[in-house]
Amino acid sequence: MALRTPLMVVNLKTYPQGHGEAGFALCREMAAVAEASGACLAAATSALDLRRFAHKGGVPVLAQHIDVAPAGAHTGAVLPEAAVAAGAVGTLVNHAERQLDWATIETTLARAREAGLATVLCTADVEATARGAALRPDYVAVEPPELIGGDISVSTARPEVISDSVAAVAGTGVPVLCGAGVKTRADVEKAMELGAAGILLASGVVKAKDPGAVLTELVRGLS
Repeated sequence: MALRTPLMVVNLKTYPQGHGEAGFALCREMAAVAEASGACLAAATSALDLRRFAHKGGVPVLAQHIDVAPAGAHTGAVLPEAAVAAGAVGTLVNHAERQLDWATIETTLARAREAGLATVLCTADVEATARGAALRPDYVAVEPPELIGGDISVSTARPEVISDSVAAVAGTGVPVLCGAGVKTRADVEKAMELGAAGILLASGVVKAKDPGAVLTELVRGLS
């Protein structure tokens, strides 16, 4: 299952609702919403859950992080080749909760590309988005870190971050995803109006009392 735009990536993080049986059930709910709506929904999962969710969850699955270590004596490393073998179609790179320096970002993108993984490079601001897009990830996801997990979305609090990021990468052809604080259909609609090609979100879905209902409403904002 390949990624396509408009795209909604749900990062399951390490929330109790996002791994094991609960995380699997959430992926199945995402799959049902994707089938009913025609939208592309993808889940970024724990490495421990990746194989099961990828093969039986019904949605494209991304690794939350990969390492640049080569095959060999690197205990605990998540290799891009192992992620592909487990069924991942892509990976997040440089999430605000797993930040990398620029040299490592460049190497990670190259290793992912060699392995056949699509990349979603997370950036904090317009400058980083422009610099990151020049490295040719498949997507950039701009997320001001101070808004991640909050109640106010970037499309409301700092809409210029989205529009300016879209303008900054226009010549590269790299699609921009919007993240940080996205929780409502209005948040999604505003982001799309500002030029985003999709959404990266987490707690607004993963911690919701009724994730299926939330997802159903959110995907309506993608069109």
